[in-house]
Amino acid sequence: MDLVLLTEEIVKSLVENVDAVSVKEFPTEEENTILIQVMVADTDMGRVIGKGGKCANALRTLVQASSSLKDNKYVKIDIDKF
Repeated sequence: MDLVLLTEEIVKSLVENVDAVSVKEFPTEEENTILIQVMVADTDMGRVIGKGGKCANALRTLVQASSSLKDNKYVKIDIDKF
């Protein structure tokens, strides 16, 4: 599965405002690194990050595990609000 689609599906399952979710991949200077930017509504930031960052860390772990099976690239996920 594409890492951006996987990230988008996971984030959309966490938020209330599904239409405000935007997930994009950006190139990085490092050759073995993928940067995925996740944009959510201001009201959904707490849901995506979770208490103590647990949801965000779990999201990063799942996407990184998927990457290691497919591309074996390091994944950085940046979560921000509109």
